Amino acid sequence: MNTTTELGTAPVHKLLFKYALPAIIAMTASSLYNIVDSIYIGHGCGALALGALTVAKPFMDICAAFGSLVGVGASSLLAIYLGERDYEKANRVLGNVIVLNIILSAIVMTVGLIWLDPILYAFGASDDTIGYAHEYMEIILYGNILTHIYFGLNSMLRSAGHPRFSMTATIVAVTINIILDPIFIFGLDMGVRGAALATVISQAVAVIWQFTKFMEKDELIRFHRGIWLLDKGITRRALAIGMAPFLYNIAHCFVVIIINNQLKRYGGDMAIASYGVINRMTFVFAMIVMGLNQGMQPIAGYNYGAKQYHRMLGSFYLTSLYATGVMAVVFILGECFPEAVTRIFTHDPLLVTGTIRPMRIICCSMLVIGFQMVAGNLFTSIGMAGKSIFLSLTRQVLYLIPLTLLMPTFFSEPLDGVWWAIPVSDTMAALTAAVMLWIQISRFQNLIKEQEAWIASTPPEPD
Repeated sequence: MNTTTELGTAPVHKLLFKYALPAIIAMTASSLYNIVDSIYIGHGCGALALGALTVAKPFMDICAAFGSLVGVGASSLLAIYLGERDYEKANRVLGNVIVLNIILSAIVMTVGLIWLDPILYAFGASDDTIGYAHEYMEIILYGNILTHIYFGLNSMLRSAGHPRFSMTATIVAVTINIILDPIFIFGLDMGVRGAALATVISQAVAVIWQFTKFMEKDELIRFHRGIWLLDKGITRRALAIGMAPFLYNIAHCFVVIIINNQLKRYGGDMAIASYGVINRMTFVFAMIVMGLNQGMQPIAGYNYGAKQYHRMLGSFYLTSLYATGVMAVVFILGECFPEAVTRIFTHDPLLVTGTIRPMRIICCSMLVIGFQMVAGNLFTSIGMAGKSIFLSLTRQVLYLIPLTLLMPTFFSEPLDGVWWAIPVSDTMAALTAAVMLWIQISRFQNLIKEQEAWIASTPPEPD
């Protein structure tokens, strides 16, 4: 009880540090899944295998999108219910997360396994990369249920007031993955299958770790009878809130499909591999921003539910400042040290040379991306599903897809048009988020003034 109520009383900067630091450590560690797999696969299986991993990533993102549909929505709803002190509904959210994740992940696994090769070809696979991509995704799909439950419960742990336990679960998974990767890839000569199997096994261990916390009898939010039956109200509201990150991930997947196909058209498999290297470098820092967002989420959600709008806005301002600083590091790395960054993933001279220019192009807009990510997360955290959905789709659907298709026609080297479409769309999306946020913050500030006026007009209670 004390752990959750502190969200409405403790200083915001201390709360953000307490909740965001474990989330940042967890998300940074989680990003090592992709980084470690890429490094081992790039050096152990070659540039084509690294390109195949880039092709497989949007499919993995689609699987993750269904997990975020449940996990992010439910964790935001849990924080709101805790702020409203409705602990019965908060516990039922936990049970609904497990049941919904099992149902959705089973559907995704079945559909994915039936149409695996056609999906991978649609995502940009060639005859040279399809074998690697198939081997990797087949294992990932078999472990999809574990993946969904793992990410869903980690979100619930943070909203339930256990950010450090959530962090530990992630570190356990990443550590096991790092240990198993070289054993399976090199020791057992399993190649990309070994990398996928290491990921699934590590997540299975993490799920067991998470279950131990929610089974403790002295926990406010825990497993017990009566929480497993799907509640229409909870399910509908959680899915509505989670629809924003879900649609963002789905849209991102289609964007990656289009970018991969445009890159294959104008630059071949090596251009796709270059895009994969850049994505993995930026992904590490984007995960830090996501960790900041996850730290902000329970603070913003709880204080919105408790009608403490000044605390909610304070958490947003601090998170935006830190997120901008994080992405400034990406800007410096991408603009000043692109060759050194690329050599972390591969020593292939063609891939190294071909990645330097596109990395500089893509990284030129990094200074606005941190703010954009935090702005969208604020609306998700406080349950404003419609606005969150709109912001999630602006970059992907309104800007990036059309620009990726159109801009190559305006460049003498069409491949440059594909690369430039990414930073241009990022800048336009950030401007859109700034306008929406300014309007919403003005409304919250009016509510704060009304609260202050009411407090000032209310006579103090007699001693």
